[in-house]
Amino acid sequence: MAQFSRSTARRRAVAVLAVGATLAGGSALLSPGTSSASSHREAPFVSNDPTIDNTDLYAFRSPDKPETVSLIASWSPFEEPAGGPTYYPWATDAAYDINIDNNGDAKPDITYRWTFKDVDTRGAVDHGDKTDHKAPDGTTIKGNGIGGTFLYNDGAVKLLKDPALKFRQTYNLDEITYNADGTVKATTNQLSNVGVPANNVGRASVPDFVKLRQQAVAAGQIAGGAGGQSFVGQTDDAFFLDLRVFDLLYGTDLKEVGFDTLSRYNVNTIALQLPRSEVAAAKSVTANPVVGIWSTTSRSSTRILAKTGAAPTTAESTSPAATYDAQVSRLGNPLVNEVVVPANLKDYFNRSTPSQDGALLGKVTNPELPYLIELIYGIKNPNKVPGHASRSDLVQVFLTGLPGLNSLDANAVVKATGKPASPAEYLRLNLTTPVTARPNRLGAVGGDPQGFPNGRRLADDITDEALQVTEGVLFGGAKATAAENAQAKTAATLGDGVNANDRAFLTSFPYIADPFSGSDPRVGQLPVKFRQAFTSIGDGRVSANVTNVSPAQPGSFAQLYKINNDGTLMGLGQFNLNAAGTGLARPFTTGRFGTNTRVTLYFRVFANRYNAAGFNGGVPTTLTIR
Repeated sequence: MAQFSRSTARRRAVAVLAVGATLAGGSALLSPGTSSASSHREAPFVSNDPTIDNTDLYAFRSPDKPETVSLIASWSPFEEPAGGPTYYPWATDAAYDINIDNNGDAKPDITYRWTFKDVDTRGAVDHGDKTDHKAPDGTTIKGNGIGGTFLYNDGAVKLLKDPALKFRQTYNLDEITYNADGTVKATTNQLSNVGVPANNVGRASVPDFVKLRQQAVAAGQIAGGAGGQSFVGQTDDAFFLDLRVFDLLYGTDLKEVGFDTLSRYNVNTIALQLPRSEVAAAKSVTANPVVGIWSTTSRSSTRILAKTGAAPTTAESTSPAATYDAQVSRLGNPLVNEVVVPANLKDYFNRSTPSQDGALLGKVTNPELPYLIELIYGIKNPNKVPGHASRSDLVQVFLTGLPGLNSLDANAVVKATGKPASPAEYLRLNLTTPVTARPNRLGAVGGDPQGFPNGRRLADDITDEALQVTEGVLFGGAKATAAENAQAKTAATLGDGVNANDRAFLTSFPYIADPFSGSDPRVGQLPVKFRQAFTSIGDGRVSANVTNVSPAQPGSFAQLYKINNDGTLMGLGQFNLNAAGTGLARPFTTGRFGTNTRVTLYFRVFANRYNAAGFNGGVPTTLTIR
């Protein structure tokens, strides 16, 4: 039973709050070559069109196959596993791209493009309602003459192209290479008509998603060229953080902190594994070890909706075939468009090209959020440390790369130009950095050179890493001033209290965890019952207890609140449940209240340590303090 102090809650909340500043300060709207990332519903247009909304991008040297590189990108945020009957298909009028810059000009040298087709047989299904048939008593039941079904599937789905799956999709994968002027040099098909596994709608419909995933990986083997493999399908959302910063900075009094808002939500994911040489300039990893990586989604700029009263068809809109001239989303480093870019420019940012980003470089060298953190929480703005009025450290981390680690200036093709690589905001990955045997979640900030900002692994704690960098963790060192070391020491203590994903990652391709099943309601949707007891024990103190938690919640906790006269809440403590998860280990004695006063108290019991999807509140109880 551990009471949380206001200073502890304050530090945790500041940490999460500052995540916005992190990549806000470190990556947004930089100079040529910007993209956005970890952008869940971050802009008006994509929030109304989630199928094309990039959520996250990962790039790393494969841990079990170090001669390969793995690229993973996700779309369609906040997929509720049971969200039928249409669930979460890929857009068939969009191109989903992962782009590679290997010569430092902030333009794609290679694009890997996935496009999709529907196979929809729901309209042809007759479950007996379409035609006339006899009832048991011999009377005729007139068929409706229409047929069709509302079901996604009408039996257990065990194959990628299972007949029971009435709506399914296939994909093509193409590799596009470019000339120096940016025009397309060649388009080479890598895979065609590969089945996408069914969404994990529930155990009756999808009894074994692992087998579907394995089938999808087997079907995605690239036979031509140097080989490789592709996976496309629904997965767990691998990003972990608390998004309640948008509720007036964690509820205004820091009571809304420390939970994985994305817990138990799914996303649509593309994963690609290739030999490292396939993405390196001149196919030489030794001579050209660093690549820049970002993902985009594009649609046709022309989209025609079916008119009112038009005859029924499968699609409500049509677009010119294979025309992807309107970029609608992009993603590179995390949290750029989500936090840094003002609302009126978010859609513009998603459709703009890298060469248009220089106008907002000041958002990196002098970011807004550290000012807010200093104003609200008293943590010194690192821009006010002597010598750091303009944050060159952030430019290096997010814009040019770190010398000796992941700067494209290390590439022979860049050196041959006699000029440095063009500044660009995207993930930079050194293909030669050895795979870390024991990864540190803080990546390079934690002394692990294989982690972010040298690419991004699934388990990298982007929130904490980016926060610490933005708040000045890189200021410290043997040659630093006392003020710089003090700032770095403070920054190194920050974190959001969400240090890992809610589901373990796979140990082999595609690495990202399997999706949650629709059979399992999200934590917080199932009620947790408990008993709470409050007893005034004299001297202004109250004994408070939680018992009879059902179903038991091992590893969870309870929070105690006082309800003020104006209806606001005051947090009095956070307490771990006992090992069995059935109640507090022992009653808690509060600090002193005024004697002969009346106070109203109640407990909240949470169903999962890192999930804010619904707490279970006790009945507010008023008692007289003696």
